[in-house]
Amino acid sequence: MDEPRFDEATKTYTTGHSYDGIEELNTPLPRWWLWTLYITIVWAVIYSIAYPAWPLVSSATAGFLGFSTRAQVAEEIARVENANSELNTQLAAIDLTTLKDNAPLQQYAVSAGASVFANNCSQCHGSGAAGAVGYPNLLDDDWLWGGDINAIAVTVRHGIRNEQDEDARYSEMPAFGEQLEKEEIASLVAYVQSLSGLDHDTALIEQGTELFMDNCTACHGDEGRGDREQGAPNLTDSVWLYGSSDAVLTETIANARFGVMPPWSPRLSDAQINAVAAYVHQKGGGE
Repeated sequence: MDEPRFDEATKTYTTGHSYDGIEELNTPLPRWWLWTLYITIVWAVIYSIAYPAWPLVSSATAGFLGFSTRAQVAEEIARVENANSELNTQLAAIDLTTLKDNAPLQQYAVSAGASVFANNCSQCHGSGAAGAVGYPNLLDDDWLWGGDINAIAVTVRHGIRNEQDEDARYSEMPAFGEQLEKEEIASLVAYVQSLSGLDHDTALIEQGTELFMDNCTACHGDEGRGDREQGAPNLTDSVWLYGSSDAVLTETIANARFGVMPPWSPRLSDAQINAVAAYVHQKGGGE
């Protein structure tokens, strides 16, 4: 490091630093820049004292102003709930079959139900309610347990095959892989596919017909149209919850399926359950 020297060209002293023969001028920062820096430092100190800022073990400093975005959100939620309290009371108590006769309440129910659906149901059924493999499409008219508005509300309230609610809808298909040979299951697959118009080997279909009558009609009916009292699907349409390929149907028949839906009554109020039932019902598949 060299000694600082006075640079005649710029009339400024150097810092004494030299890099590859290039010297650094000791040019002071502009005053306005320095004062801006000092102001931001002071502002940061005041802000960290006034507002929540410094993390602690299980929380953070509260700040002497007591400001909280969580509190603001809670206040806003309380304000909206208070504003809608009368509508929610009506919605919780209404006979859902008469909801369509009350246009303002119907409009509110569908709007509120959309929010409930987005927050609680879309993770499985999709944001547009079109479902996915193993998760029912709520836009079509194929319903395991019924698609009228009351049936939808019951399903939402109690769920399906869960252990938390004694009134959950419940059905269980046996795993026929423990009872039937692979060739017999293959013939059943062929017959089930034929019910919905899919092509398959005629000989397999004939064998599968007898096996179906002996093992499957108690739930699916003689014609394979299902039974909503048991949650048994209609096998004659083109709607498949898991798919209609040989591999998928073989898996279904051999090992069965056991989809579970949680009961929403502990988490959602009666008004919210009725609202989401109204929302789902009007999506296009409700009966």
